[in-house]
Amino acid sequence: MVTATNTNPASSLISSLNASNSSLGASSAASANSSTALQNRFMTLLVTQLQNQDPLNPMDNSQMTSQLAQLSTVEGVNQLNTTLQALSNSMIASSSSSMIGHGVLVQGSAINLSGGQALGGVQLQNPADNVIVKIQDTAGNVVRTMRLGAQQAGIVPLTWDGKNDAGTTVADGSYTFSAQSVNGTDTAAATTLSFGTVNAVTPTSQGASLNVAQLGAFDMSKILMVM
Repeated sequence: MVTATNTNPASSLISSLNASNSSLGASSAASANSSTALQNRFMTLLVTQLQNQDPLNPMDNSQMTSQLAQLSTVEGVNQLNTTLQALSNSMIASSSSSMIGHGVLVQGSAINLSGGQALGGVQLQNPADNVIVKIQDTAGNVVRTMRLGAQQAGIVPLTWDGKNDAGTTVADGSYTFSAQSVNGTDTAAATTLSFGTVNAVTPTSQGASLNVAQLGAFDMSKILMVM
């Protein structure tokens, strides 16, 4: 006589499927492959369970139907999550297209002077008694030192009129800048933000990538301010 199997591998697999389902979203392809593999494992275990059941006490049809229904439910949830993720990415890409032509601030140290004006920003983690910005040319020489005074934590927009410390207008072009926050006698580096105009939006598996003129491509999460 064939020995009856006491464990319920199908039920164990359902638990594995549910655990896997909670971590969906990394990528549609990975989710699909994982789902297919789990279905194959489920069917293999179910067939093994049927082959090794006690002939005098076979599996109840309703039990097998219930297990198949659970597999179908989990697979349906997997497909729904994949569909919702794709829909969410599509909506993000669609809404991002409205940003074309708008100026944005992203983390960076470049500041571009054009027509005697340049824009940028400084991000502060804490309030500061004073914020000091130093603008340098391509040779690393400081051409302008700006003191922005007391500022609250957050993003501080920066405007440069293109003049050096002597009051002379310098040539248009690419410059870099650094910033320090001052509190009493303590100083700390502050995060500098570069300004650029969004000129294109590219859909990606994560939503959308914004191409910012002269700065490069950035995910939506990297856009710190729209100006």
